[in-house]
Amino acid sequence: MNSDAAAIDSNLSSLYGRAAAYFELTKPRVLLMVLITTLAGFYMGDGAAFEFGVALKALVGTALAAGGTLALNEYIEREFDAKMNRTRHRPLPSGRLRPIEALVFGLTINVVGVAYLWFAVNPLTAVVTGSITVLYLGAYTPMKRYSWMCHVVGAVPGALPPVIGWAAARNSLAAEPWILFGIMFLWQLPHSLSIARLYQQDYASAGMYLMPGDRSYGNPANIAMIAATVVLVGFGTLPTAMGFAGMIYLSIAIVLGVVMLAYTLTLARTPTTDDDARRVMRASLIYLPLVLLVMVLDKV
Repeated sequence: MNSDAAAIDSNLSSLYGRAAAYFELTKPRVLLMVLITTLAGFYMGDGAAFEFGVALKALVGTALAAGGTLALNEYIEREFDAKMNRTRHRPLPSGRLRPIEALVFGLTINVVGVAYLWFAVNPLTAVVTGSITVLYLGAYTPMKRYSWMCHVVGAVPGALPPVIGWAAARNSLAAEPWILFGIMFLWQLPHSLSIARLYQQDYASAGMYLMPGDRSYGNPANIAMIAATVVLVGFGTLPTAMGFAGMIYLSIAIVLGVVMLAYTLTLARTPTTDDDARRVMRASLIYLPLVLLVMVLDKV
C-alpha cells in the first residue's frame, strides 16, 4: 500500500470513528426504545388507516430530538461518567469527542428535530417532544445528584413517547395515550431502580444519589418497586377495560406483570443479591416491548 492510499485509509477510519462516536452519544439502545414506543402510540391513534408518511416523519423528528436530548445529557454528565466503570468509555470521558462538539451536536439535532415535527407533522407533537427535553435535562438530570426520587421525575419524560405518537397521528390527545403513558411510567420504576441497585456503588463513587439508604423498615426503593409493579398489574388492564385492546393482550399483560411483581418481591427479601436485581431488570426489558406488541396486534 502506497503512502497516498494509507493516508486515505487513515482518514476514512478517522471519519468512521468520529461518526460512530457521534452516534454513540445518542444512546442508540435508549433511542430505539423511544422510537418503538412512539410508533406504538402512533399506531394506536391512527385507526385503521396507517399513514406511513406521517409515521415516518414523526419517527425522524423524534429520533433527532430525542438523540439530541440524550447527547446533551452525556455532555452535562461527562465528569460523572468519567468516574464510573460502566460509562467511562463513552465518547466524552474517553476523549473521542470534545465537549464543545457534543454540545453543538446535541443542540443542533434537538432543535432541528423539534422544528421538523412542528412544520412537518403538527405543533402539538413538537410541544410534547420539546417537553421531554426540558424535563429530562432540566429536572431529571440534575436531580440525580441529590435524590433517588429522580427516578419518579425521570419516569415522566420517559413515558411521553407514546403520547408523541398519538399526537402525531391525531393532532389531539385523549384518554388512551395517557393510559399508555401510565403503563410506561409505572414500568420505569422497577426497571430504573433495579439498574440503580445493580450499579449503586458505581453511581455512588461518581456522586450520584440513585439509591436510598436502608431504613428500619427496609429500603424505600424496594417499596417503590413493589408498589409501582402492583399498580402496573391493575393499570395494565385498562386498555381492555376501555375497549382499545382485547383479551389476548389482557392475559399477557397480567401474566407478565405478576411475574415482574414476583421478582421485585424476591429482590426486596434479598436486597444485596445482584442476581435478583438483574432478574427484575430483565423481566422489565421483556415486559414493555412484549406488552406493547401484543396491544398493537390485539387492537380492537
